[in-house]
Amino acid sequence: MTDSHLADLRKTYAQRTLSETDVLPDAVHQFRQWLDEALAAHLEEPTAFTLSTVSATGQPSSRVVLLKGLPEDAGFLFYTNYDSRKGQELAAQPLAAINFFWPGLERQVRVEGRIEKAPESLSTEYFQSRPRSSQLGAWASPQSQVIGSREELEAREVRMAEEFGAQDPLPRPDNWGGYILRPHRVEFWQGRPSRLHDRIVYEREGSAWKRSRLAP
Repeated sequence: MTDSHLADLRKTYAQRTLSETDVLPDAVHQFRQWLDEALAAHLEEPTAFTLSTVSATGQPSSRVVLLKGLPEDAGFLFYTNYDSRKGQELAAQPLAAINFFWPGLERQVRVEGRIEKAPESLSTEYFQSRPRSSQLGAWASPQSQVIGSREELEAREVRMAEEFGAQDPLPRPDNWGGYILRPHRVEFWQGRPSRLHDRIVYEREGSAWKRSRLAP
C-alpha cells in the first residue's frame, strides 16, 4: 500500500454523542460505565490499554497491557514483572499515561496519573489465581532481557516445572506484582462526524473532579 492510499483512509464516526450532561461527576465511575458498555458490546479485548512510561533520560515507551481491576474506584490496576523495562522506568519516574481505544463504540479514554505498587497481598492473590502455566511463565521469563533463543526460554520453563513439582499454587516471585495508576486527568473521547469529536476532560482538584469540554 502506498502512502497516498494510507492518506485516503478515513472513517466517519457517527454512532453516539457525548455532552457534559451525559457524564458522571466522578471520572473513574464514568470510566467504569464506559467499560461496562464495552464489555456488553462483546468487543475484542475491551480491557486492553496502551501504557506509556518514560525512562530516566526522557525516552518514552509504550506497550499494551490488560486492566485487572479498579480498586476502590480510585485507580487502574495492572500486573507485570517489576524488573521489566516498564518496571524499571516506573521506578525511576512513577508517572504514566494509559489509553483505551474501543473502535466498535468509536470511543477512547486517555488517563494520566501517578503510579504506586499494589499491596503485596493483592498481588499474591491474583498471581495464585492465574493458570499454572502463567505462573510458571512468570518464573521462567526474565522479562525485557535479551535471551539467546526461544528454546532457551522453553528450557527455563521446563526447569521451573521440575523445581516446583506438584506444588500448586506457586509462590509469587518477589519481582512480580501489581501497579495502581492513581489518575489526576481523564479524558473521554467520542467520535463524531466531520472530525468534530466530543472530548470531555476531568481534572483532579483536591478530592473532586473538574469537568471541561475540549476542542477536537
